[in-house]
Amino acid sequence: MEYLFVLTLNYEKIAAYFAIHYKKERMQVFKFGGASIKDAEAVRNMSEILKRFPDEKIIIVVSAMGKTTNALEEILHLKLEDLSIDTAIQDLFKYHASIIAKLFENDEAKTLQLLEQIFEDLKIKLAEIEKSKYDESYDSIISFGEMISSSILLEFLVKERFPISKIDAKDCIRTDETFRDALVDWEQSKKLIKKVIESEFTQNQFAITQGFLGGTKHGKTTTLGREGSDFSAAIFAYCTNAKAVTIWKDVPGILNGDPKKIKDAVLYQELSYQEAAEMTYYGASVIHPKTIKPLANAGIPMHVRSFSSPEKGGTIIHDCKIVHEIPCIIIKEKQSLITFKLTDFTFITEALFGKIFEALNRHHIKINMMQNTAISFSICVNDDLHRLDQLMNELKNDFSILYNKGLELITIKNCNDSLVERMRADKEIYMEQRTRKNYQVVKGV
Repeated sequence: MEYLFVLTLNYEKIAAYFAIHYKKERMQVFKFGGASIKDAEAVRNMSEILKRFPDEKIIIVVSAMGKTTNALEEILHLKLEDLSIDTAIQDLFKYHASIIAKLFENDEAKTLQLLEQIFEDLKIKLAEIEKSKYDESYDSIISFGEMISSSILLEFLVKERFPISKIDAKDCIRTDETFRDALVDWEQSKKLIKKVIESEFTQNQFAITQGFLGGTKHGKTTTLGREGSDFSAAIFAYCTNAKAVTIWKDVPGILNGDPKKIKDAVLYQELSYQEAAEMTYYGASVIHPKTIKPLANAGIPMHVRSFSSPEKGGTIIHDCKIVHEIPCIIIKEKQSLITFKLTDFTFITEALFGKIFEALNRHHIKINMMQNTAISFSICVNDDLHRLDQLMNELKNDFSILYNKGLELITIKNCNDSLVERMRADKEIYMEQRTRKNYQVVKGV
């Protein structure tokens, strides 16, 4: 018995040793959004945050700087309309060049030359785009935002003596060719990421990569959906079995409402995966909707923290049993309301519903709210002129179509009567519905 006891004791010590050291070796994934790297001061702040983790291996996922994605969308729009893009490109170049000048002071020549080369590549891509392939053209142009930011940040962090290398997300995250909302090939991505990570982290503590981007097996660039850098962080975390994901934001964590619009917004200290997923489904902008699932499947916690107050804990999303009863107010702007109506006094049947849903799926349009009467079916969706035009053109022979844009969708989880009345006030109401705990309204702005 004594001999067996010694064996058991040694086994427990060995198991504890490996558990501690395996956990320590598991890397973390940090995601920095556009606001957290919008200027030179913000970039320096990002490097200070990284210095707070001297013993951690970290994959750094970055978005485009500031409002670069919006600027690239405008450049693409001008190009497709055969309008001059010279001023818009010059403004975007100057914006990044000014950040470089402040970060590198009198030693910016190398990084500035790198920026010039990226912009030359952008001009070549703009010359190649085709109106008939809008989604593919969109991904090939908009992806330059993350390519620019990751290149500048790499050069700066090397200058600051960080042991770091760059990973091209297009070579790691394998997707199909559903441009602007690509589907991830998880098995292939896991193989590619594991191979790259094992190579890059043999000597380096950090690796920087682009959020939002993926690539097809034929080398075409894809994007994972607007604001998809959070999802990129989750992909890297899932494929490396990371210890945790941290999203660095301009808010103290996840609150029960946008603090810019809701007075006395309350911070959630922790959320369950399920509750967080439901909030993202309704449009909570702090986290991308696809982010939660891979993390929940792997049991990887996610932290949402303030980049301006990194000492504070923020919100943790993990496997917990906490259920919050306080109202949560989610406001989605830039919404469109489309009503499909029958004009011959027949009823909307399952077959007609099927025709609408098949068209929505074909054009990759997600419904945020829907409602039907005997002769009509209404949907609230994100404003996306290109896709919505295609949808309505396809269905115009089957329905009379009414269309409003520039609206606002408000969702209240755990609603109460006084809050509902407050949200209904002042503006024209286009559509609303209420269930046991939730309320939704589409309003004018």
